[in-house]
Parts: sequence; structure tokens; C-alpha cells
Amino acid sequence: MSLSTMASPTLSPDSSSQEALSAPTCSPTSDSENLSPDELELLAKLEEQNRLLEADSKSMRSMNGSRRNSGSSLVSSSSASSNLSHLEEDTWILWGRIANEWEEWRRRKEKLLKELIRKGIPHHFRAIVWQLLCSATDMPVKNQYSELLKMSSPCEKLIRRDIARTYPEHEFFKGQDSLGQEVLFNVMKAYSLVDREVGYCQGSAFIVGLLLMQMPEEEAFCVFVRLMQEYRLRELFKPSMAELGLCIYQFEYMLQEQLPDLNTHFRSQSFHTSMYASSWFLTLFLTTFPLPVATRVFDIFMYEGLEIVFRVGLALLQVNQTELMQLDMEGMSQYFQRVIPHQFDSCPDKLVLKAYQVKYNPKKMKRLEKEYAAMKSKEMEEQIEIKRLRTENRLLKQRIETLEKDNPRLTEDFVAHLETELEQSRLRETETLGALREMQDKVLDMEKRNSSLPDENNVAQLQEELKAVKVREGEAVASARELKLQLQELSDTWQVRAPARRARSGPEEGRIQGQLNHSDSSQYIRELKDQIEELKAEVRLLKGPPPFEDPLAFDGLGLARHLDEDSLPSSDEELLGVGVGVGAALQDALYPLSPRDARFFRRLERPAKDSEGSSDSDADELAAPYSQGLDN
Repeated sequence: MSLSTMASPTLSPDSSSQEALSAPTCSPTSDSENLSPDELELLAKLEEQNRLLEADSKSMRSMNGSRRNSGSSLVSSSSASSNLSHLEEDTWILWGRIANEWEEWRRRKEKLLKELIRKGIPHHFRAIVWQLLCSATDMPVKNQYSELLKMSSPCEKLIRRDIARTYPEHEFFKGQDSLGQEVLFNVMKAYSLVDREVGYCQGSAFIVGLLLMQMPEEEAFCVFVRLMQEYRLRELFKPSMAELGLCIYQFEYMLQEQLPDLNTHFRSQSFHTSMYASSWFLTLFLTTFPLPVATRVFDIFMYEGLEIVFRVGLALLQVNQTELMQLDMEGMSQYFQRVIPHQFDSCPDKLVLKAYQVKYNPKKMKRLEKEYAAMKSKEMEEQIEIKRLRTENRLLKQRIETLEKDNPRLTEDFVAHLETELEQSRLRETETLGALREMQDKVLDMEKRNSSLPDENNVAQLQEELKAVKVREGEAVASARELKLQLQELSDTWQVRAPARRARSGPEEGRIQGQLNHSDSSQYIRELKDQIEELKAEVRLLKGPPPFEDPLAFDGLGLARHLDEDSLPSSDEELLGVGVGVGAALQDALYPLSPRDARFFRRLERPAKDSEGSSDSDADELAAPYSQGLDN
């Protein structure tokens, strides 16, 4: 980037501000330890040059030029005074090379550039270097500046009121119609139109005033816009000033961590951090230090941001801790106003050195920022709730006042009605709690009873055994039925042939009857009776537990049992009935019956009506024809 297109350097009309050109010969900052020997030699040479320039005030005054001349080159041969010494020319050459090769220096010589900036930017180079540091050289908003001045701003009255209080002792801003006040009003008005949310905020005029001491108003406007956008200043100057609260919160943490005794003393005296540190962040020490010292801090701020404000602020407290510990709140306020601002007038580099001895942890600052955001969010929610409750309270008061005004008696009746409803509600609540406890006790009792019932596995096993027994009994009954048919046929045959046989031979009848008495059929009938008795015994073993004595009830509602009252048999035949009733239902779903099994279960339903003797009567019925044949 060529400097031939940049604006010419401008100096403050106040000769006191020209002292910022010098860089006192204090010890270099700690970062210089990382520089190469050549770079250290360059720094030492620069310090010597600045010391000589500080002693030669005439050379400083010879560099005064036109503030408004924005068309000439910064480092052209015509802009340099013939009275400059060779040392001054070396300084011009160094910073002229830095400005012309800015990208190269920013990219490859960042450490050396940082060290040079901390040593102080020569006054006549501040205009261009500040613009390069914040990238404000080619901003589109610069073309809008002249149009913005033709517009009106709602903040104009506030700006006019504060202009007279901005640098009131500086020659450039003295007088109501001075050039300084005019251009300061223009820049502040233009920004209030560009950023209507912020508009105008007290304190920002001091920053703009410092810029106007170094460069024309159009360039000062562009630099101020960039500072507001990229350096957290916009958040500081918003109406809520949320960023200022964050900075105070972070600074208090650093104070408590690094100077705990002083922090305790401040608290004991109710000397809050905002009482002395707010102006540090809002004006970047421009209202604290004289301009030569404040401008040195501003040089570093343009390169490193608000970190330098934290460092310088804590350095001031470290240097003055002993004195402050002896003072009360009023004494400390006076000390901050009269003593601290002038401690480093003769050696600003000493202040910078102290500032970079302060411990500053960017990660901790980020963590504190998150904590502060969470805390403010919670406070906001609480404020919203408080506001809502206050609104409701106000409306209720209005309603009560209206009721009392209209009918005092009505109000008393209404309160009595509410008290009655409250008592009834409490009674209903007590009854409900009692009913709930009673229901819980019943549920526990039901769970205990339910645990005594057989589980699913035992029920399935019993069903399988019952099914096997019924199959065996069915086979036995079927065999008995076949035998009964055979006996019926034999009896019929016997009845037909009996008269003829009697006629033929009496002895023959006796022989046949003896054979029948000792035949296998009689033995088979006795075996069937024995099998039936065995089956009855097995059925008794498989009989389940008795049913519940009383049906369970829950608040007047009948509860379904796991088994109905008729599901548990009271006799052998009822057990067989259960096989048809309960068991058969399960068997129909799980084990479909054959026609033969179905007939068997239908047969079982008839004897289930009698309490006893069904199996014996079957045996007798089977044996009756045979007995009749024998009688005949």
C-alpha cells in the first residue's frame, strides 16, 4: 500500500499533546525478550531517537501542518521539515517503511510491530497507523459522510450540550464556534444516524475528539465506526451498557484474585468498582491521564483491544495499594481524581511496563463472560416474573378498591364466601386423602392374596395332568361302552335261545352258566370298576383350593377374581365339570378336541350334577344286562 494516497499527518493544536511523540527510555516490555538481536538493536536506536526528539521541542513544533489538508503524502520529501535532524529522519524512514509495507510487517514481523507500538507511535504517523490497525482506510461509509451531514438527528441537542465539556482546556475545542467543536458535532451526528440503536452516548465524544486531533473528520468518522463495530465499543455504549457491566464483573474478579486485601478494603468502605473504573472503559483513560499518556494507551488499544484497559487499571491499583489501604471512601475518591492521573506524566513507558506485569488470562475472561451472561439471563427472568407479579398486584388492588367503593357489604360477604369455600376444600382434601389411604391398603391386600394363587406355570402343568387323566378315563368309558354292547347282544341272543336250550338239556344249561360265571367278561367288568375307582382317586388329588369365602369389593365395585366362584370344584364330578367349563375353554383354544373327546366331555356334564356315586352307577349300568342274563 503506497502512502502517497493517504492523508497528511496532523498535529494537535495543543502543544501539550505533542509530548506524545516521545518514548521515554524506560525498560522495554517483556515481549522484547522474544526479539532477535537485530530487532533489539533497532528498538534501542529508536528509544535513543525518541529521547533526543523529546529534548528538541523546536523540532516538534516545526512539524505542525494543516489539519484539514488531506491530499498530500505522509512521507513525501515535501512534507518533512528542513529542521529535522538525522535521528528524526531515521524515525521517519522506519515508520514510513512500516506504513508502506504494512501487510508485510503485520504478517511476518508481528512481534517487532507489537513492541514498536508499545513503545509509542510517533505523533505524526498516528493518523495513518491507526487507520491501518483498524482497517479503516477504504470503508464505503466514508462516501456517505457528506450526505449524513445534510440530515437531522434526534440526538443533536444532546451532542450540542456535551461538546462544550469535551476537552474544554484544549485549544482545538475552545470556543463555541471553534473548528474542533464543529467537526466533533459533525462526526457524532453522522454516527447517530448510522447506528440509531446506540445513537449518542456520553463518553464517546472523547474518543472522537482524540481521533480529530490526528486526522480529518471523514477519516475520524471511519475509524470511529470501525472501533464501534470491532472493538466492543458499540456494546459499551448501548443504552443498556451490558458490556460495561461485563467489564466491571471481569475487572472485579482480577482485583479479588490478584489484590485480595485491597478488594476487601474497597468492600468495607462501600467503594464500588464502577465508581472509579467505569470511565476507564468508556473513555479508554482519556479522561484520566493527560493526553501524552492517554495516547500511548490508545496506541496499544488500537492493536490489542480492551485488554490494555484491564492491565493498566490493575497496574494503577497495584502501584497505589499501600496508600489506598489507608484511606476511607472520600479519601480514595480524591486520590483517584488528583494523584493517580499524574503519576506517569514523565515516563509513560513505566506505566506500560507495569501493565504487562499484570496477570491476564484470556481463557478465564471468556469463562467469566459466560458466567456473567448466565447470571444476567437469570436476573432477566426474575425481573420479568417480578414485573408480572407487580402488574397482577396492581390490578387486584384496583379491583378491591372498586369493590370497596361500590359496596363495602358485598366485599365482606365475598370474603366470607371465600373462607367457607376454603374450609370445604380442606375437608374434601382430607376425605380424599383418607380414601386414598384406604384404597392403598386394599391394593396391598389384593396383592398379597394374588401372590397365594398358583402361577401360570403351575396352572399349565395341572391342565396337562387333568387332560391326560380325562383321556385315560375316556378310553376306559369307551371300552366299557363296547363291552356293554357286547353284553347286550349276548343277552339278546341268550333270551332268544334260552327256551330251546332248556328243553334240550338241563345239564347243558348248568354247564354254560358255569362257564359264564367263570368267563373273562366278568373279570373284565371287575377290572373296569377298579380302574374307575383309581381315576376317582386321581381326580380328588387334582382338586384345587376352595374358593374365596367372600367376594372382594373395592368402594362398592365388585372386583373380578382370577377364577370365578364356580371355577373351583367341590366334588369329583364338579372337577370333571371344571374340565368342561374352565379347562375345556382353555383346551378348546390351545388344544382342539377330537369328536371322541368332545363326546366324552358332554357325557361328563350329566353325572357332574350329582354329588356322589356317578362312577359306581355307570359300573352298575354296565353290569346290569349281564346280571339279568344270569338270572334268566
